[in-house]
Formats: sequence, structure tokens, C-alpha cells
Amino acid sequence: MPPLHPIVLFPGLICSDLEARLTDAYQPSTPRCGKLKGKGWFGLWTNRTWAMDPDQAACFVEQMRLVYDPVLGDYRNLPGVQTRVPGFGSARSFASKVPQHPEYCLGALRSALETLGYRDGETLFGAPYDFRYAPPMPGQASRVYSRYFRRVTRLIEDASRKNHGKPAIVLGHSYGGAVALEFVRNAPPPWRDTFIKHLFIVAPTWSGGYVRTLTSLVSGPAGLLYVPSAPQPAMRSMWWSFETSVVNLPAPVVFGRRPVVITRHRNYSAYDIADLLVTVGSAGAVRPFREREVAKMEYFKAPMVSMTCMNGVGIPTTEQLVYEEDNFDRGPEVVYGDGDDTINLISMLAFEEVVGKQPGQKERFKSIKLAKVGHSELVTNEWALKIIMDEIVELNRC
Repeated sequence: MPPLHPIVLFPGLICSDLEARLTDAYQPSTPRCGKLKGKGWFGLWTNRTWAMDPDQAACFVEQMRLVYDPVLGDYRNLPGVQTRVPGFGSARSFASKVPQHPEYCLGALRSALETLGYRDGETLFGAPYDFRYAPPMPGQASRVYSRYFRRVTRLIEDASRKNHGKPAIVLGHSYGGAVALEFVRNAPPPWRDTFIKHLFIVAPTWSGGYVRTLTSLVSGPAGLLYVPSAPQPAMRSMWWSFETSVVNLPAPVVFGRRPVVITRHRNYSAYDIADLLVTVGSAGAVRPFREREVAKMEYFKAPMVSMTCMNGVGIPTTEQLVYEEDNFDRGPEVVYGDGDDTINLISMLAFEEVVGKQPGQKERFKSIKLAKVGHSELVTNEWALKIIMDEIVELNRC
């Protein structure tokens, strides 16, 4: 096989680590939460966060929160809290945060790539990100993502130079697939043509949205952020402060007026998300949702590079949430449809139609659907990994 095209991995939503540093401007709610003020960087979101005691978890919830600045139209940390994502550039800088599933977060895929001859820091690289923020569409303010995209640009350019000028394969899973897609869409066309060999997105949580994300919004992120010692109401309030909480919500152009949340007093479709935010107690998220996320729901620009989109199908996937008692602290009854257990089939098909079939893209777009392979299993299942690796091998032959 000729020299390998470098690969840059974008992991799923909760895979990247976060570190924090507390300055004098930080005003903790309790003395315990201020113990690390002025003592340098410490792990905030790591593969040990799940083991925190209740007091530590309370500080975690406080220090993870974001604030929306309506003047700048952008999110930021709490005053006095500085954060960073460690290990940028390394494919070994992110790992599963769920002890029951150590294979998550592209670990199995990384091992398969190493078997093929890829080596971390030489031909294999990682682009971890701060999962609390969402990538912007062109023209939107995002201090965090402006810096992040610049770093990814330099990473890919350096990876190409290290590998005989070969353009890079950009590969992302789940939310990482959406981040990878937005990076490529935001890049200038001449740069894309020079440095991007192929965009490979696996189960991307794109702006068409999916219904399951409403579960985290309404009832809390227990299914996403595994912090058993933190009370669920506190975790839900923290989640509402993230931009991530209002991205990937069902888009009207995809889901129409069919109810996605059903309560005793009112039903909510994709057109009623702002009202739903108020109803569940997250009125503070309405303004950023309207100012930042609504426009993304109709932004379908194709990346205009060679692209593969891989999804699982044929698995029961949340289609409607039913809260009979209007008690959002209790889990809903779920009505299921088709999808990969997370992303609805209707959203996958919409992506193919409105993005994959655009003139100039459709000739360079490939869709792969795997029956009975779930959202997370698409990068751990032996069959799915073989298909990904076959695609990588073929790309390296070209």
C-alpha cells in the first residue's frame, strides 16, 4: 500500500476531557467549590467524573455551567472559570466516560486503524472539542469554535505536510460527525480542495435534529452525562445552560407538525420548541435557541468534498415522548419508530435528500446503511468496523 492519507478523528459528544482553572473572579456558591481557586488546572470532565461524591458533584455542576451573552450573541464560562480541552491533536486524548462501556469513543476504531499501520501523531490524529458548545454556521459568533477551527486547520495542514502532502481523511462519529461536517463547510473551498481527501461521518447528529435529544432537554441528561452522585434536577439545570441542549432539536422542515412531545394539556411539534422550553422551565434558553439554532435548522449547504455518510437502521428509535401527568421529573412513555436508536430514519433520509443530492455534491456522496446496528455500535460492531476499514483502505488506494 502507498503512504497513508492522514486521518483526523472527531469523537462523540461526551468523549473529550475538560480541564478547569479557577481565578480570583470566581465566586463559589460554597467554600468547598472554591478550594481549587488559584491552584492551577484540574480535571473537570474526565473518565473519573462518574466517581465523584455528592459535594464534588455539586461543584462540578456549578463550574460546568455556561452563560449566554445576548450582546455578543455567544456563550461563555461563568466568571472566574477558565476551561480547556487537553491533548488536542492526539487520537488518544479522548476516552469513554461510561465505565460500563470502555469501548466507546472510537477506541475500537483507533485499534483497527493501528492494525492497518496508522500511528498516533504520525498518520493518526484527534480533534477533541468542548462539548458544551455547538459549531456555528457561517456568520455566527463563536469565540470557542473560531479558535477550535483554527487549531483543526493547522492540525490538518501539519498532518498533510508530515505525509508527503497527502490530503486528510476527516472522520467523525455522532456529534463529532456534526462538528467535522461544520468544520469542512466553514472552510474556504480552495483549502478544502487542497487538504481534504474525504469526509467520513458516522451517524452524524446534524441540524435536521432527532427526537431523542428532547429527552435530555425535558427530563435531564442522565442518558448522556453519567454522574450518579449529582441530583437530576441540578444536572438538568446545568444542561440547559449548554448550547448543546438546544442544538439538534427536531427541525420543522424535517419533522413537520406531527407532535414530538405529548402532555395532558398540550402537544408540541417541531414548530413549538420555544414554547416547550418555557413549559419545562428553561425559558432562559429561548433567546439563544431563536438567535443561534433556528437558522441552523434550515442551513443545508453541502460540504462539496468527497463524502461518506454511514448510519444504522431498523432499530426502535424515539419518535414521540408522552408525559401523561405533565410531570417532567418522571421519564416519559416512548413511542418508537425507525432509526439507529438515537437518530430518526426521517432525519437520515432528509440529510441525504437536501445535502447529499445537491448539484456538485451528489456525484461525490455515498450513503451506507447497516441494518440492526445501533448508534454507538456503528464504531464498535465488528461488521461496521470492517466496512469502515474497507472504505479507508480504498481511499488509500486512490
